Amino acid sequence: MKAEAFSSPIFVKRATYIVQEIASLADAIDFLDEWPEDRRDRIHDTALRVCYDAYHGRKCLNAAREAFCDFAQRVAILEDQTSAMQWIAACKAASR
Repeated sequence: MKAEAFSSPIFVKRATYIVQEIASLADAIDFLDEWPEDRRDRIHDTALRVCYDAYHGRKCLNAAREAFCDFAQRVAILEDQTSAMQWIAACKAASR
């Protein structure tokens, strides 16, 4: 799969203390493909379709990023980028 990077990463909550970075189209598609079937809806289906359209060159990369952000915001998993970056930096510093 193409590893086209987004202009800036998107951070989503996978669980209470787990934040995942979505940095590329491939990351977004993988995340959406792994989303539980019982939680899928039109927003999910639209985001996944736009991401695949971008993968096949029918939509721009930014449209896929925006669709993924809309999905993440709608399902309340979108994490503030600044907070996520601070949390990642703190984790890296603590592991040293």
